[in-house]
Amino acid sequence: MNDFLLAVVLGVIEGVTEFLPVSSTAHLRISQALLNVSLSDPYWKMFSIVIQLGAVACLPIYFARRIRGFLSTFPKGARGDRTTLTHPLGLVLVAFVVTAVPSFLMAKLIGKHLESLTVMGSSLVVGGIAMWLIDARNARAEAAGPGVAGVVRTWSMDDISLGQAVFIGAVQISSAVFPGTSRSMSTIAGAQVAGISRAAALEFSFFLSLPTMAAATGYDLLKYVLAARHDPTGVASMDAHRLGVLALGFAVSFVVAYASVAGLMAWVRRYGFVPFAVYRILAGVAVLWFFSGPVG
Repeated sequence: MNDFLLAVVLGVIEGVTEFLPVSSTAHLRISQALLNVSLSDPYWKMFSIVIQLGAVACLPIYFARRIRGFLSTFPKGARGDRTTLTHPLGLVLVAFVVTAVPSFLMAKLIGKHLESLTVMGSSLVVGGIAMWLIDARNARAEAAGPGVAGVVRTWSMDDISLGQAVFIGAVQISSAVFPGTSRSMSTIAGAQVAGISRAAALEFSFFLSLPTMAAATGYDLLKYVLAARHDPTGVASMDAHRLGVLALGFAVSFVVAYASVAGLMAWVRRYGFVPFAVYRILAGVAVLWFFSGPVG
C-alpha cells in the first residue's frame, strides 16, 4: 500500500478509536499486522506515536471554553469550596500521578505485552465484559437522573472528590500494563464504579488523557529520536517523503479525533457504553481466533 494512503488509513483508525473505550493501541497494532507494517521498524513505531499526539492535540481546542473556566476558578473552584488538590484540574493531576508512577516503574512489563495480540484480544474481551456489567448496573440511576438515591452520586466533573480521582488513577494502571484494556475504558469504568455519571466520567477521561498521553507519547518519541541518532538507517535518516507521511497521519488523526469526541459526547448521554462493550467482546474474540503471539 502507498505510504500516504497508509498514513490516511492509520490516521483515521487512531482518530476514531483514541477516545472510544475500545483501545486505540489494539486497533492500531491489529491494523498494522493486517497491512503488513513491521512494528520492528523504528519509523513506523514513531509514526504511531505521532498520530496519537495528533489525536490528543484536538482536546485543548474542543474543550477550550471548559479549560478557560477551570483556569479562571483555580484553586477555589466556581463555588469557592475547592483547594489546589480538589479543584478539577488538581484532581486530573492527582489521577495522572497515581497512574504515571507505577506505570513508569513497570515499563519493562508494559513493553513485553505491547506487541502481543493475544494479550490485546484477551484485554478487549475482559474489558468489554466489565464495562457491560458496570454500565448496566448504573443504567437505572442514570435514567432517574440527579436527586434520586442510587449508585450514581456525582453528576458533574466539578463535583468529583479526591478519593474518586485516586481510585480512577489506580484503575487506569491496568490499561498501561495490558494493552487492549483501553485507557478511556479503564477511566470511564473506574469512574462509574466510584459513583460518577456517564457524562462526568467521559469528560474526566478526556481531561485525564491530556497529561497521560502527552507524557507517554512524549517520552516514547524522545526515546526513538535519541536512539535514531546512533542508527543511520533509522528515524534520523528521514527525508521529505517520510516527513510528509508523518504530517499527513498527524493531520488526519487530529481532524477525525475532533469529530469523534463531539460524536461520543452526544452518543454516551443517549445510549451509554453497552454498545462499545459488545463491540469490544466481538473484536477480542475475533483477534484471539485469527491471531496469536507477537506482531511480526
